[in-house]
Amino acid sequence: MHELFVKGKTLPEAYHNALVALHENHSELACPDYNTRQKEASLTFVVENPLQEPMISKMFVGDPRSLEQYRQEMLDGILDFEVSKGNWEYTYHQRMEEQIPWVIEELKRSEETRRAVVLIRAQYDQTTDSPACLQHIQYFLRSGALHCKVLFRSNDSTKATYMNAFALIMLQKRVADAVGANMGTYTHRANSFHVYERDYDMFDGYVRRIKAGGELTYDYIGEWDEMMEDAKPEIAKMVEGLKNR
Repeated sequence: MHELFVKGKTLPEAYHNALVALHENHSELACPDYNTRQKEASLTFVVENPLQEPMISKMFVGDPRSLEQYRQEMLDGILDFEVSKGNWEYTYHQRMEEQIPWVIEELKRSEETRRAVVLIRAQYDQTTDSPACLQHIQYFLRSGALHCKVLFRSNDSTKATYMNAFALIMLQKRVADAVGANMGTYTHRANSFHVYERDYDMFDGYVRRIKAGGELTYDYIGEWDEMMEDAKPEIAKMVEGLKNR
């Protein structure tokens, strides 16, 4: 199994490097659980300055509204009610919400702690058909900067990785602010970093565009953040509709 490591100063740079690395170094194999094939490697990417612009990649399936909705799902739990209604097995927020306040207090207790860990995997993931992909988040407070390291058991490189990383960086910023720390690095580890056969053409197109250069990003501040803000009423209406279903 290929073991890959890339980095970048910004989130898009690191993510784009990860896509290219997977394209050039992978195994292709069957994925019987989903009746398809996949290209796969184990991959770690590091974002040296997670909030540095440009933060938005053009190489993901989404728009300002979908990114804002996902950010709210991860940080604020706007769809946690789907779990209590029995429609979903879990949300990341639902599994994290009681752990994040403890992590903040632990980081305040000791700048040297190695205990500031959020566990996503639950025991009943062993018996469900949709176990959590994100497994583990660990925060390190070193020299006044909060570093975040996440582990995914499985990560869809073209459909999930960018949005996962963006939301987790926003969560890192929330924790850093609560602790009174600067932002440190963001490290994203996927034991299975993959692309499914149905997305091969899109994947190839992404990599061609990355290698060709040109304009591949947008700024978040002053550009996408305003469009994401504008999407909030529509998202709130959607959430209310789901609650009253």
